[in-house]
This record gives sequence, structure tokens and C-alpha cells, in this order.
Amino acid sequence: MEENKLSLEERMKRLNEIIKEMENPDISLEESFELYKKGVTELKECNDMIDGIEKELIILEEGQEQL
Repeated sequence: MEENKLSLEERMKRLNEIIKEMENPDISLEESFELYKKGVTELKECNDMIDGIEKELIILEEGQEQL
């Protein structure tokens, strides 16, 4: 599946996997930093998706109020 086509649930799952990897006591500093960067990117994508959903809900609620 393409990176930009992942669902919110899939992105959250990836975040959890990154966290588990970072909790490994044998991970190097470099690997930890790379995982951190991936995690920040995933988190930003999740936040963007949630913001989009919130905007859609506001639009739907406003439409219901006009009925």
C-alpha cells in the first residue's frame, strides 16, 4: 500500500510498532534517532488526518443545523 494511502488505524499501528522498537534496550543511538524521525512523520500524518475528519464533522454539523 502506498505511504500516503494508509488509513488512520494503519498509521497508529505503525506508530505503536516504532515505539516498541525504540523500547529495545539494544538499539543504537542512530537507530533510535531514525525511528524517532519516522515516528514524528507518522504522528504528523495522523494529526493531519484527524484535523481533516474534524473539519468534515463541523461541515456536516453545520448542514444539519440548517435543516
